[in-house]
This record gives sequence, structure tokens and C-alpha cells, in this order.
Amino acid sequence: MNLLLSLLSAGLLILVYPPFDLRILAPVALAPLLIAVSRQDNWYSRFLLGQAAGMFYWGGVCYWIEFVLENHGGMETWLAWVSFLVFCFLKGLHTAVFAALVGPMLGKPWAVLGVAALWTGMERLHGEFGFQWLLLGNAGIEMGVPMRLVPWVGVYGVSFVFAMMSVGVALVVLRAPRSFLLPLAILPPLYLLPDLPPPLAGQDTAVAVQGNAPQSARWTVDAIRELQNRMAMQSLQTSIDANRPSPTLLLWPESPAPLYFYTDPEFQAEAKRLARTIRTHFLFGTVAYDPRTNAPLNRALLLNPNGEPVTSYDKMYLVPFGEFVPPVFTWVNRITQEAGDFQPGKQVVVSRIDNHTFGTVICYESAFPELVRRFADEGAEMIVNLTNDGYFGRTSARGQHLLLARMRAAENRRWLLRVTNDGTTAAIDPAGRMTDTLAPFESVAGRLNFNWIPLKTAYTRHGDWFAWMCLALGLLAVVACRFRIELRTAS
Repeated sequence: MNLLLSLLSAGLLILVYPPFDLRILAPVALAPLLIAVSRQDNWYSRFLLGQAAGMFYWGGVCYWIEFVLENHGGMETWLAWVSFLVFCFLKGLHTAVFAALVGPMLGKPWAVLGVAALWTGMERLHGEFGFQWLLLGNAGIEMGVPMRLVPWVGVYGVSFVFAMMSVGVALVVLRAPRSFLLPLAILPPLYLLPDLPPPLAGQDTAVAVQGNAPQSARWTVDAIRELQNRMAMQSLQTSIDANRPSPTLLLWPESPAPLYFYTDPEFQAEAKRLARTIRTHFLFGTVAYDPRTNAPLNRALLLNPNGEPVTSYDKMYLVPFGEFVPPVFTWVNRITQEAGDFQPGKQVVVSRIDNHTFGTVICYESAFPELVRRFADEGAEMIVNLTNDGYFGRTSARGQHLLLARMRAAENRRWLLRVTNDGTTAAIDPAGRMTDTLAPFESVAGRLNFNWIPLKTAYTRHGDWFAWMCLALGLLAVVACRFRIELRTAS
């Protein structure tokens, strides 16, 4: 029964996210696991229950990793599945450690706060240990009241609220003293926090081009030129309109094909010509090479209206299996075509257009709240997310990835322009709402309206202090439980 309860929690968490989007389950999703571990007296039984729940959860949410490894990494089906199961096992360790530590806490008056703090703190460690994706708080993207916390403490505040509610449900089922539920009284004051910003039309414009380049294509010179010319024509047709003002920015996605500015003279000339013809700044993804190591760099390059490179940003948080192979997975093929692992960038770059500034994050970097907020903290008044979701096929990874970008916009109260190879391309407003969406899986260009916002949220200024505090308090609660147990045993 305890195993089934643990797996039920994993199943509820899977249902919370795309493709199911049953986000109303988020506040209760952890309750079955908490009930199960509270009924186990030894830490290793709780660890195994947490490991089972964690593996099932990551397997259900990130099932698309096997698809990517097999279809784009060229791996045999059985080896792709073995690699995926190893991934699920390693990611399940987070839930296993949480379950092992949290069991005794459920019998304490501070259970609601201690358990929620430990869960939230453990979430902060995902990126530190190699792979960050959906956090519990991401499910709250369209819940107005919990989202009021986001500009103050980031997505981790919503995770904390949902975890508190799950603990409350578990304590009711376990018939804990009513006094244990008193900490839930801190939730109603959330209504006193400032409401989400109202929907406002963007006053400035960017043109985004969605090339819809197939990731399985064999890129001959003719195929590269066809894509290049098609995207250039779409850029011109959408940007040059007598009835509309010229766009402030022309945006192409993370490199969808071998369109290499530095090594392909024809593409370089075309890119410069586009910027000069439209008389706008042109931001696009390309591959560069470090002059010292010759290692490839995943770069976003900005040309000014004269066609001259003015700023560039090299991706700092690389995709496991895509741009590098983690040491544990030496047998796994990378899914990109470059020779050798990509080299991570070293610094945040904020670009300037006239009197305004923006920052660029590339693909998977939208999963990292701490990284995105650094761009806003260093002066970016708007965020651009260049990505290529083509490797995901038609799996739910697309919707999951979009959910991450929406939360980053809300945390920093910034417009975020998300430009993809094959969808979903959209403008995202400071509350995380999508506007001006382009149809997925189509070769299309469109205008994305946005505003520049210079004000900084508390989260932008101070970062993940809340998540780290939760980790410290959660571990302190674990120690307190252990200390009381030892005192009782001694007496």
C-alpha cells in the first residue's frame, strides 16, 4: 500500500504538467507520498519509496528523452532505454533523499513548514546536480493568488505553498492534532500581496521568423541555401510594411540548421544585408568557435542596422546529451552535429538598442530562474529566448519548455519574446500570459509586440535567497527531529 501511495504521488505530479495540464492537482500531489513515508520506521524503507516515486515521475514527465536519444542521437532502441532509465534513477535520488529525511518530521508540530521547506530546498539543488526542469511551482503559472509570490521569491515560493497544502492534506488523513495545521494560516494573507499586472498591449515590435527546419534533414549546400533564402524572404515581407512601423528587432531562433555566420561567407553576407535592408537590429543563433580551444560555442549574435556585429552571448548552461555528455553517460551520443562538446559561455551579456536594453537566453537556459534573473538585474528591460524545440518532435516537452519561459517572465516582470524553430513562438507578458502566438510546425513569420520595463522585482534583485533559506531550515528541522529522537531514546 505504501508503494502504491508513493507511485500515486508520482502519477499526480505527471498529470499536473503537459500534456495533461491538470494543474489543480498540484496542491495535493505530494500528500500520498507523505502519508506513505510517515508509516515507515526506518530511513531506508522511506528512501526506497521516494526512489520509486522519483523514478516514476521523471520517467513519466521526461519520457521524451528516450525519443531524442534514439531518433537524434542515433542510439539503438535498447541502449536509449537503458540510458533513459539510468537518468530516471539518478534524478529519483532527489525524491529518495527527501522521503528518507522527511518521515519523522510528519509527527512534529512544525511539519507543515519543515516539510515544505525541505521540498523547496531540494528543488533548488536539481540544477546544481546536472539537470533542471519542471518544479512543483511551475504548475501555478495560471493561478492568480500563488503567482503573487513569484516577483518576490521566484517559482520556489509557489512550490512552498503547494508543498504546505500537501502536508496539510496528509496530516488530516493521518489524524494529526489540529494544532499542527496552524502554520497554514500564513496562506490567506497572500491575497494582500500586489495583484498580477493587467494585460497591456505591447507598444514596441519585433519580427520573429520560425523556420520549421526539420532536425532529421541531411544538410546539403542547396538545402541550407533554400532555408536561408526562405527565412530571409519571410523577414523582409513581414518587416517592410507601409502600414506598420519598422520593427525594433528581427529575431531568428537558436541555430535551426548549419547557418554559420563565422564560417559561411554567403550566410554572413545575407545576414548583414537583411539588417541593412530592414534597418533594424538582427538577433539570431549561430555556432562560433573559441579561438584558443577551437571548441564550438552556442552563440546568439546581434547585428546593428548597418549589418555590423555589436554584441554576442555564448550559452552558459548547456543541454546534457545535446551539447555535452555527462561523465556518467560516456556511452551516449550527443544529438548535435558539432565535433566535440560545446564550451559553455562565461558571462551574462546585456545588449543595447538605442535607449533600451535586453538580454538573451538560449533554449534550455529558460529552466534556470537564477540565470534569467541575472540578465534583468544587470539592466535588461526585456528578455529574448532563442530556442530550437525541433529535437522534441511532437512530444509534450514543447509545452513543458514553454511553461518554464512563462515563469521566467513572471518572476522578473519582464516581457519575454520566445522565438523557436518550429513552435511555440510567442510574446509572453510580465504576468506569464502568452500573446501574439505563431502557429507551431509551420514556416511562418510574425510580429511580436512588447514593452520595455526597467523596474526590478525583489526576486530580480535578490535571487534565490528564499530557496536556499528553505533548504537550511528544512535540514535544521531534520536535525531537530533526530535530536529529539536521540534524547527520548537516552531517557
